[in-house]
Amino acid sequence: MGNELNFFGHIRTPDIRMLHDIDEVLYDTEWSRTAKNTELYYMYRDLYRNEKEHEAIRSQHLRYDITVIPPQMLGKEYVKTAGHYHPTVPGASVSYAELYQVLEGKANYLLQRKSAKGIEDVVVVDAEAGDIVMVPPGYGHITINSSSETLKMANWVCSEFSSMYDPIKERSGAAYYLLGTGYVANPKYSDIPPIRYLKPIDPSILELAKGEDMYNLVNSLDKLDFLKRPHLYDAMFSNILSSE
Repeated sequence: MGNELNFFGHIRTPDIRMLHDIDEVLYDTEWSRTAKNTELYYMYRDLYRNEKEHEAIRSQHLRYDITVIPPQMLGKEYVKTAGHYHPTVPGASVSYAELYQVLEGKANYLLQRKSAKGIEDVVVVDAEAGDIVMVPPGYGHITINSSSETLKMANWVCSEFSSMYDPIKERSGAAYYLLGTGYVANPKYSDIPPIRYLKPIDPSILELAKGEDMYNLVNSLDKLDFLKRPHLYDAMFSNILSSE
């Protein structure tokens, strides 16, 4: 107990990700073999302010979540999420997108796009409180907390799919690990490209003010249509991926 989240008066308990839940994606495996199985981070899913908004969110096949990641080192590596990809949208040729916002602290979002030949693009977005980060179709992603502060972040996502963890687990993590000394390549991948660094998205794309809480999109859920039908928003995703 003690990790409850008060979301507009609703007291929510988390799903807890433990250290040994992510053993297979860690850099410092020697450290993890003898490390105590401690709590890593906390996931609060399907949040809403009131029943009216909950019904609106559900009717649009969306979900709003919050994740809290306290700072710590996993041996030589900074604490991170397990990492996953999204499945392909039924009837389309692209996968689902996802939208994140840092609420407190700082985050490093590592995104990677795979093809039949391997990883063809790796992107890192460093974000602070108020920043919004898009995960475009085709990208697997992990979140890293390399700061000394607790990271609290939110996400909007389509509720109609389950995330795919095996592709990252099978390669012992993402294409790069973030250690105390910086990013290092994962030797389980071959010919990975160098990291491209992008900025968080311009919130005006979503008609939000800078730093505005993106939960406010509950009042205009049509603006999140790209999460459900990403194949209709190629130009938007291309612009986001090309903006330095």
